[in-house]
Amino acid sequence: MSTAKVQIQSGQFTQLPNGTRLHYASAGELGRPLILFVHGFPEFWYEWVAQLEEFGTDYFAVAPDLRGFNLSDMPIDPAAYKARHIVDDLQGLITMLGYQQAIIVAHDWGGAVCWNLAIALPRLVEKLVIINSPHPYLFMQALASDPVQQAASAYMNWLRQPGSEQALEKDNFALMEGFFQGMGQPPAVWFDADTRSKYHACWQRGLHGGVNYYRASPMHPPTSQATGAQRLELNPADFCVQPPVRIIWGEADQALPASLLTGLERFVPDLQIVRIPEGGHWVIHEQPERVNALLRQLITS
Repeated sequence: MSTAKVQIQSGQFTQLPNGTRLHYASAGELGRPLILFVHGFPEFWYEWVAQLEEFGTDYFAVAPDLRGFNLSDMPIDPAAYKARHIVDDLQGLITMLGYQQAIIVAHDWGGAVCWNLAIALPRLVEKLVIINSPHPYLFMQALASDPVQQAASAYMNWLRQPGSEQALEKDNFALMEGFFQGMGQPPAVWFDADTRSKYHACWQRGLHGGVNYYRASPMHPPTSQATGAQRLELNPADFCVQPPVRIIWGEADQALPASLLTGLERFVPDLQIVRIPEGGHWVIHEQPERVNALLRQLITS
């Protein structure tokens, strides 16, 4: 592995077989092993800038803007954000880049999508590394029966409501920035002026795509209008993950506590978990060098 930083190429687009146009950034040489970095809400490809610089030295490192975020297509209809469509996007991206398989690193909503990808299309996944994103069956159980998780996830029901995107835009994205100041981590030192300007530029392109992930998902805390996750009747056997899974979990995450890892070995035969006790939901930003070192360790183990 070279110690020299590689140049990140952004502004790249691909038209997928399903018609979706995705933007992505990359680092490294096409033809090297593919490592795919998949962001969550309210982020975009730039979440992974430190990882692109690190892994572009010996991989072809790619970080897309998911459908609905930043420069990628942003459908209006919430139904366009069902998990199967996002999984199809990622399958199409891997194929369009000329690969049959990838190492996948995913966080938050990106993790939710990539759990589903690894379950449905295991042949595409050489190894899955998840950072603070719960397994779908375990999350469903917690939303349905754990009052602590229901309270921690109450924001999901607010985001599902009509007009949430307009509320998030008010006062120069004050509520959006608030996401980075909660969820268990100290004030976001990493969210400096330059980073803030990049995120504002992303958010100004539209927020309805991001909140539509919440509207399209059947999993959310129960409400007086709908019982949310309690209505789902899922077979745990359908949620087994065959590819190797490696977990990095910031245990100070207030929205997604480490209790969501309990029982994960039931669904993942090849599993390793690394816990960062002081790490918050945004541990990728808080401790990028540590995360990079752990990723190096986990993707080769």
